[in-house]
Amino acid sequence: MSGRYVSWVAIVAIGLQVAGCYTDFGPIAAEPQPVLHPSSVATTLQSGETLKVTIYGEEALTGPYTISPAGNITMPLVGNIQAAGRSRSELEREITSRYSSGKYLQEPKVTVDVVAYRPFYIFGETLRPGAYPYSSDLNVLTAITIAGGFTYRANRNSVLIQRAGQEVWQEYPLSSTVAIAPGDLIRVPERYF
Repeated sequence: MSGRYVSWVAIVAIGLQVAGCYTDFGPIAAEPQPVLHPSSVATTLQSGETLKVTIYGEEALTGPYTISPAGNITMPLVGNIQAAGRSRSELEREITSRYSSGKYLQEPKVTVDVVAYRPFYIFGETLRPGAYPYSSDLNVLTAITIAGGFTYRANRNSVLIQRAGQEVWQEYPLSSTVAIAPGDLIRVPERYF
């Protein structure tokens, strides 16, 4: 009887140890999305980004504007303008239209530049997980390098990425062809053996 009791205790102890290794960060897609091409990254504006709007000849209207969580920028005289989800050229046309139609300016010349993109976030098996500023042509390998590299437990074959606005993690191979976009969550999973 005591031998049977010891074997059950051993099975339960091993089961608890294995269950303690399990972590869940959400659903993972069965088939990954195609890899982003670097030229398609950061083509639309997102909340949290800082823009520099220049209206030539109008220094009082020119300056930095941060896109609010609602996706708007607030400009003098014309109020809120939807910026998130638009390209820079679409926003330039909208600002020009608002100032022209309100008869505030005649033929305004407007340019919009992104001063600061949303950061990307990296966690899991990296030495320094956290938020890092986005820069152009960023790929998954350079993002991991910025975060201090791998820990000794890191899976060095694949990485999980959750794109901004998505709820499902996508698994990608660990390669320099996988582009990172502003606002991406990157998780470096743990290897098991």
